[in-house]
Amino acid sequence: MKPFNRRPWPKAILFDLDDTLWPIAPVIVQAEQTLFAWLASNAPRVAERFTIDSLRQARLELLARRPEFQLDLGALRRAGLVAAFEQAGEDADKVELAMTEFFAARNAVIPYDDVLPGLLRLKGRVLVGSVTNGNADLQTIGLAHHFHASVAAPSFGRAKPDAAIFHAACAALGVAPADTLHVGDDLLLDVHGAQRAGLRAAWMNRSASRRHLDEGVQPDAIVANMDQLLDWLKREHA
Repeated sequence: MKPFNRRPWPKAILFDLDDTLWPIAPVIVQAEQTLFAWLASNAPRVAERFTIDSLRQARLELLARRPEFQLDLGALRRAGLVAAFEQAGEDADKVELAMTEFFAARNAVIPYDDVLPGLLRLKGRVLVGSVTNGNADLQTIGLAHHFHASVAAPSFGRAKPDAAIFHAACAALGVAPADTLHVGDDLLLDVHGAQRAGLRAAWMNRSASRRHLDEGVQPDAIVANMDQLLDWLKREHA
């Protein structure tokens, strides 16, 4: 007889991407360095007038004036480059080439060692999807074939913690929110947002932080990696 406190496996698992499946901060640093090297060779007047830091500061000032860019940081970066090109007297038609260079580097992520084995262990057991506020491209990264559906804030038009983006991912997978588990690193955007949308939520706490106690968020599970997530699923679910 099965223990009364065990629940059925979720029908679907949604994953956040950046800082859940791979570290993003070093990737962005490298991508900005790659972009600036491209500017030095292809738009030298921009590289002479600006630095990586001053371009970043200009983006922050633009974001303060136009908070709608928070929904798409790629669009914010593009707008910042357009302004920088115009100020430097460079050909703004080159901006799209610069963005192509940046996005290629931004998607040169290295998944945590546990990610691919974990995704493979989930294959055939649950539907797998992703929900991200960022610009990660699973096709470029080479992981798209592990996901049945992916919803990204820049293209969807709503961002976590808005319930709509979680519901859109559930609808794309054909499952109810109550039958779905969301896994992410951000307590408020991922865990609290998913729970408010009617999903269960696991906190991917790779840094062993106890911040959830300060935030007052109670994840359904706290795991440090995909192995612990799978162990929790097997232990708590029939």
